[in-house]
Amino acid sequence: MNPLHQQKHAPEYPTARKIRRTCNKELYRTIKRLNKYIAPELVEQAEKLYFKKVALNVQWISENSSNRKLLSDWWEEHVGPDIAELWQVEPSALSKAFRDAFGG
Repeated sequence: MNPLHQQKHAPEYPTARKIRRTCNKELYRTIKRLNKYIAPELVEQAEKLYFKKVALNVQWISENSSNRKLLSDWWEEHVGPDIAELWQVEPSALSKAFRDAFGG
């Protein structure tokens, strides 16, 4: 196979800025669906936590970027419980709000 062809179709990893902005948007949409006030300080802590977990798993997330159900399952297992504890909400309610917002 042509090396140029491989470069063209190789998965590109997102920049830290793009990851941060995406995490911010996803949490904002999740909060809207939760219908509960979350203090800005707690939102900021959740964003940092979410960003860190995504950054540590960026290769796997990039490889599975087209499978929203799989990404939602990953979020529910690795990110959701920590944020639910931080925001003092039910993990199941948070997961449902995230899936509704994310589309998985």
